[in-house]
Amino acid sequence: MIAALLNQKGGVGKTTLALHLAGQWARSGKRVLLIDADPQGSALDWAEQRAAEGLPRLFSVIGLARDTLHHEAPELARGLDHVIIDGPPRVAGLLRSALLAADLVLIPVQPSPLDGWASAEMLALLDQARIFKPDIAARFLLNRYPARTLIGRATAASLHDHNPPLLVEHVGQRVIFADAMRTGRVAGEIDADGIANREIIALADAIERLRP
Repeated sequence: MIAALLNQKGGVGKTTLALHLAGQWARSGKRVLLIDADPQGSALDWAEQRAAEGLPRLFSVIGLARDTLHHEAPELARGLDHVIIDGPPRVAGLLRSALLAADLVLIPVQPSPLDGWASAEMLALLDQARIFKPDIAARFLLNRYPARTLIGRATAASLHDHNPPLLVEHVGQRVIFADAMRTGRVAGEIDADGIANREIIALADAIERLRP
């Protein structure tokens, strides 16, 4: 399965989610590749930090921030269980290519009206991509979700009956994710029994069930 985390709005946590999903699948024995399609290269930076820390490689990370991604990703996916694309913000050609490469598009949003407005642009691109690839599946994913706040509940409620649907599983705002990004680790390596790791495990399992 090729899963792409895409949203035209930056700062919604695409890279953190992509790395943690890749890490969870790799730790469970899956063959995983992460494609860093963001010109900022944050996933590549994480991999370099991991190597600098002397940690064993969990999965491969390659940079492929070009609009030929939809031609190259399926070839790279041969023999693998999952390819994860960490998509770019507001680079239209790259976004379109990532959409056409994906079997499943995950659209991370935070509990904010601004994220909802930005997602409307993402959905327009998704509709355009479906003209050429009608079977692309898509889901909204709540990230940095404060479940006990009014705006968190309101955001979840507004997406409940949306198309594409909202994944039931969400990921909270956790300090451990910042520590993981800084040290080249994933949350499960820092605290295997912590709530952050449990959320990632539940999310990865839910996405596996969507596998075409």
